[in-house]
Formats: sequence, C-alpha cells, structure tokens
Amino acid sequence: MRVIQAILTDIEGTTSSITFVKDVLFPYARARLPAFVETHADTPEVQHWLHEAAKEAGLVSATRQDIIELLVSWIDADRKSTALKALQGMIWKDGYAGGEYRAHLYPEVAARLRAWRDDGKRLYVYSSGSVPAQKLFFGYSEAGDLTPLFDGYFDTEIGGKREADSYRRIAEAIGVPPGDILFLSDIVQELDAARAAGLRTTLLARAPMACPADGPHRCVADFDAIA
Repeated sequence: MRVIQAILTDIEGTTSSITFVKDVLFPYARARLPAFVETHADTPEVQHWLHEAAKEAGLVSATRQDIIELLVSWIDADRKSTALKALQGMIWKDGYAGGEYRAHLYPEVAARLRAWRDDGKRLYVYSSGSVPAQKLFFGYSEAGDLTPLFDGYFDTEIGGKREADSYRRIAEAIGVPPGDILFLSDIVQELDAARAAGLRTTLLARAPMACPADGPHRCVADFDAIA
C-alpha cells in the first residue's frame, strides 16, 4: 500500500466547528465591513479586492455604497467569493490581534496534527477562506499558534473546492503524487472532486452528524479515528 506523505485538510466542519465561523467570524466582519471599506478603500490591496468583487458581480459602474451592500449580501448568503474572503480576512485580523476571540478547534485536532507532523507527514490547508485568514485561524487558535505545523495553505484562487483540477494543481504545487495525499473534509462533493484527481479521501462526520451507511468515502467521527 502507498504511504501517505501529505495530509490536506479543510477547516469548517473538519478541524473546527462551523458555528464558530457563522456565529462569531461572519457577524464580526459584517458589522465592521462598511467602516473598513470606507477607511481602507484607497489602499492598493483593498482596492484590488473591491474591484474583483465588482467584476464578479458584473457591475460596470458602482458606487462605494453599492459595493458595501453587495459584500454584506454575500456574507449573508455565505457566498464563496475569493474577493469577499480576502476582505473578511483583513477585518478578522483586528479581532484576533485584539483578543476578541480565538479560533475553535475540536479537542483532538491539535494533538493529532502534531503527531502527524512528528511522523513525517507534510500538512496543508485547503479552505474557501483566504490564505491570510487561514493563517490567522491557526495562528490564534484555542490551542495556540499551530502555523509552524503547516507546510502550506490553499484557497479558491487555485480553484473551486468541488473541481478536480484544483486538487491536481495542489498536488503539483506541493510536489507529491496525488495517490500519496489524504484529503479530509466534511463535504462529500469536495471529496468526490479530490478522489477524481487521484487523492485519497476521508469524510469527517462530526457529532451530531453520522457516517452514511454506504458512502463512497471512508468516514470517521474525529481525527483520532484516522489511520
């Protein structure tokens, strides 16, 4: 049997509770987004992502208020927009740095990540949240700064999480054959795409969810159950 060289993990519902993102991070960004855009719209990075949001929405001519309303509506709809995720990440940085919250982790995750790392596995993150937001998440986690454990991060700039080509690009980027990479996620469609690209897959069914009776992917309740 081929040996797993790298583990690629999702965040929401996999390492961490979906409710933390929906009940803490989203409302924090939503409340502060209008003022953030008004005060940072002239900085090159923010300007770039505001332009990308307008382009994604097909807005040829839009006021700053139009863009703010668009982004707020996207937060409410949990839209997987790379531009929105980048802007949210900038706002979340202030909350993390100010100690207003710490990123939730399931109890066994930090110890299991360290054990895999000690065993020589290379660890990567692939999430719809921006790479800077991912680094903040693991840098300010309830278990402390876990960023030294990871070899790299990927977001939707490399492609959608339900597209097989995204996983092929990741395998190429990290220089590991697809069959030697294990992808962890709570979303079956993401796992389907990863498997189509040749990756090995495991579905996380965190309580109160349960593993499907005849699912196409190996299914576990937590990281400790991953062989």
